[in-house]
Amino acid sequence: MALTFELDPTFDRPLRDGVAALWADVSNAGGAVGFVPPVTVEDVRPDLVKHLIAMAEDRARLLVGYDEEGAVAATAFLTRNTHRLMAHWVWLYTVMVHPRHQGRGYGRSLMAATADAARTIGGVEAIRLTCRGGTGADRFYASCGYKEVGRVPGAIRVADGDDRDDIIMLLPLG
Repeated sequence: MALTFELDPTFDRPLRDGVAALWADVSNAGGAVGFVPPVTVEDVRPDLVKHLIAMAEDRARLLVGYDEEGAVAATAFLTRNTHRLMAHWVWLYTVMVHPRHQGRGYGRSLMAATADAARTIGGVEAIRLTCRGGTGADRFYASCGYKEVGRVPGAIRVADGDDRDDIIMLLPLG
């Protein structure tokens, strides 16, 4: 069954709790979404609040994918650039699909829905993201049409002695 996507859903307590739980579950399954396991919902909540502030200030938009039971199964945050010379592209952050749904094509569906959502933002010509090297995420994003446009070796320190590349990728929307 396919996910049902909603851009800019009403952000209420069930959605907040669903996104926070998803973030913790993805992190604990090894997902490279800003944390190293083990992670609790309370650990991710401050980062979620930062996204919510950006949404309230109309700097970010949330795309949510719901599973057949109506639970939050996937997310992506599209964030506008505040620099006047870079307003023609958006950042993509916190791309997640719940581990129980992985391997079903939901990630590709999320990325396609994200590109469609970005096309609705006036003047946006591309999506830019970064991902952690050594996870395979760069290969996944490349399979969705993103091109590697930069790499900073060892920029992400996962643990002492475990530095990863910060890979910069771009998807032109034209």
